[in-house]
Amino acid sequence: MEEKSYKEYLNHITTFIFDIDGVLTDGTVTVTTSGELLRKMNIKDGYALKTAVDLGYHICIISGGSNEGVRIRLNALGITNIYLGTHDKIDQLNEFLLKYNIKPEQVLYMGDDLPDYHVMQKVGLPCCPQDAVPEIKNISKYISHKNGGYGAARDVIEQVLKVQEKWHLNYDAKYD
Repeated sequence: MEEKSYKEYLNHITTFIFDIDGVLTDGTVTVTTSGELLRKMNIKDGYALKTAVDLGYHICIISGGSNEGVRIRLNALGITNIYLGTHDKIDQLNEFLLKYNIKPEQVLYMGDDLPDYHVMQKVGLPCCPQDAVPEIKNISKYISHKNGGYGAARDVIEQVLKVQEKWHLNYDAKYD
């Protein structure tokens, strides 16, 4: 049987789930002299996330990391379903889907490394950044041409919104 193109899944997406490190960040961590871990996030990803929130899409973050600064940034974009310090991403996925009555086929999940593997197998459209590990690339229906932290999240959100005719040039998001 012929494999469907990832584009055939875009019309059914109502929900975006993202990992943080390696997806919304470039995966590097700067360690300050006081031991604080600093991450860098892309403003274009932020714009797309805020746009999707404002348009009523479900956005969820599931990450093994536990940086509260990341939570503050994402809350400022209107994202409230943020699971940090997660050891079993499938449990968090199931809890989130049940809470909002979402079917797995309506979900686009973007991950980049082995902790994302099993949860990506449970969703309709598993995706990854260009610089994801080979095992994740092998199970992804779409591999972004962008690296993690450099617009990969924007890439997938924009594609879904364009196919669903919800991406507009006159959109005026407030997303500092």
